Amino acid sequence: MNNHISINKNIVQNYKIENLYNIFRNCSGISTDSRNILKDSIFFALKGENFNGNKFAANAINNGAKYAVIDDDTYYIDNDNYILVDDCLKSLQELAIYHRSKLSCPVIGITGTNGKTTTKELISGTLSTKYRTVSTKGNLNNHIGVPITILSANDTTEMLIVEMGANHIREIEQLCNICNPNYGLITTIGKAHLEGFGNIENIIDTKTALYRHLEKSKGTIFVNADDKILMSHLPASTAICTYGIENHDNTDCVGIINNNSININFKWTYKDSDDYDVASAMYGKYNIINMLAAVCVGRYFDVNAKDICQFLNSYLPDNNRSQIIQVGTNTVISDAYNANPSSLKTALQAFNDIKVPHKTVILGDMFELGESSIEEHKNIVSILESMELEKVILIGKNFIEANKNFECYNTVEEAKASVNIMDLDNKIILIKGSRGMRLETLLKN
Repeated sequence: MNNHISINKNIVQNYKIENLYNIFRNCSGISTDSRNILKDSIFFALKGENFNGNKFAANAINNGAKYAVIDDDTYYIDNDNYILVDDCLKSLQELAIYHRSKLSCPVIGITGTNGKTTTKELISGTLSTKYRTVSTKGNLNNHIGVPITILSANDTTEMLIVEMGANHIREIEQLCNICNPNYGLITTIGKAHLEGFGNIENIIDTKTALYRHLEKSKGTIFVNADDKILMSHLPASTAICTYGIENHDNTDCVGIINNNSININFKWTYKDSDDYDVASAMYGKYNIINMLAAVCVGRYFDVNAKDICQFLNSYLPDNNRSQIIQVGTNTVISDAYNANPSSLKTALQAFNDIKVPHKTVILGDMFELGESSIEEHKNIVSILESMELEKVILIGKNFIEANKNFECYNTVEEAKASVNIMDLDNKIILIKGSRGMRLETLLKN
């Protein structure tokens, strides 16, 4: 790779990635927001549709950055703190690739349509009971977040977990080329981001790029043995470690559901060892699979079984991801962080399995479904019509068009003006919708 490093604006020198890497090794890390600078870090002046990081390079230096990487010489200031490159994003990605080549720890790549952030948090927490573990912060799982995650690892890192998201064709292949995982896991494959993918076949091809990468690198795949799509796309020659709750021959990690209460309660065993109990604060059968993924990965890397159980029992989800919240006399399952047809159907099935009275569902529109949007919302309405529910509230223009029978509102504000959750009494309430719907505001006075 040939970019440019500039010590003097009038003397632009060609350099190799090793030069930028040596600078990086003498800094505290990477910053991309001039308002939140890690002291002595390298600031990368990234650009987007509505912002130009080059404009804030001077602010980044003034706020504590040791260097500013820019790709517009208009914003160059003649001192040793400025590095001029052809493309800041490309340089960030190539720096991450080079840094990855120096890391000796296992790198676990995680992707999937649903549950990848929760699964990443569960695996990270499980491995952290034994290893110095670095993982993706939040859901910073795109072409910027993945390089930053790689560059946050160092020589003392013993486990690196990289979450990878995608809303367009081939994105997972591109992210795999950056983080080069030698272990990997796909949570689920289902309908989401259809505007970008076009159809389910493209989603499958994009997500399973992780499998193809691990096949080439002779890595190991952790896979849900209950998932027919995932199992059917496994490369024949790749090492696998399986988990699931259904009865399969030779499943490595098996979970047995103890009840259908709101909170997850199950037993697990790994390779015919002793049984262990988990009584979690999480909700939903689908989260048992996410927890089994963490058990499977943890035991594969020899994490103590009792330590795994202790972590899973104490884990509390946040950010409206399968949170169980008490609101007045009501128990609210707040799963309002995001929604797509696959995750919403799964959530409704799990809610239907709970054998409790006074069940209420509040759903918001699903976004990024393109031409399939109304059809997918009609499918959800059909599922709701087949369930035994005391009350259904639907919010959003798509549900209004798809729905004929249930209470419906255009916006969250309109719904909030008519429905106060505090006024409901002893209900079990499931709240779920796309991030842009902001359904969590229903829980605020």
